[in-house]
Amino acid sequence: MRTMRTLIPYTAARILMFGIAVMILYWAGARGILLLGLGLVISALASYILLNKQRQVLADRLNSRLSKVGAKATEFRERLEDGAKSEDEDESDESDENDAADETPTTEVGVAQQDEPARK
Repeated sequence: MRTMRTLIPYTAARILMFGIAVMILYWAGARGILLLGLGLVISALASYILLNKQRQVLADRLNSRLSKVGAKATEFRERLEDGAKSEDEDESDESDENDAADETPTTEVGVAQQDEPARK
């Protein structure tokens, strides 16, 4: 909400500068697209110079807010990866137990049986 308290006056000042530039250009004789184009350029330059401090405050607040969101996203991603890793470990433990239960004991083939030729 602190960002909104900074954003609203900054935006209002930008709109006011545009309005003043358009009025001055209208009185100077500019009309149509030329009036709007010059109004945008002049108000942009004026706001770049005159509203520098407000823009920096707004940018700092937005950056801090974005870093908080980024930190939360990183924490959430790590929690998801940890959960997936533990789930994979649980599944591999269960599959090892199932593999051990499925194995049938093998019998040793006697020496006499190995020597006999295979019959067709």
